[in-house]
This record gives sequence, structure tokens and C-alpha cells, in this order.
Amino acid sequence: MTTYHIPDMSCGHCKATVEKTIHALDPAAQIAFDMAARQITIQSGTDAAHMTAALAEAGYPASPA
Repeated sequence: MTTYHIPDMSCGHCKATVEKTIHALDPAAQIAFDMAARQITIQSGTDAAHMTAALAEAGYPASPA
């Protein structure tokens, strides 16, 4: 599991975009959202570099938390 901080994630639309982006890389990924902390925890076979690049491209730059 990897936890990321996504400072620009603040609403349901943001959450949906982040979820769609992650599932495009790994449809079986499990995602836990903490909207108040603006963090996600992902269990996925996709490596962290690909995940952060895809999130940044979608407009949600992420950093390891």
C-alpha cells in the first residue's frame, strides 16, 4: 500500500477524477480516500512513478505521504 498527499483534491469531482485515473492504470486497484487530509491510500501493482505521473497529468499532482 502506498499513501499519497494530493493537495488539490477537495471535492467529489476531484475524487472521481483521481479514482478514474488510477483505475485506468490498474482496474483492480483498491483506493481509500481521506478527503479531510487530502490523502489517498492505494493498493496496486502499478509502480509509484507511473501512478504519480498519471495523477499529475490528470491535474492532481501527488507526493508520498
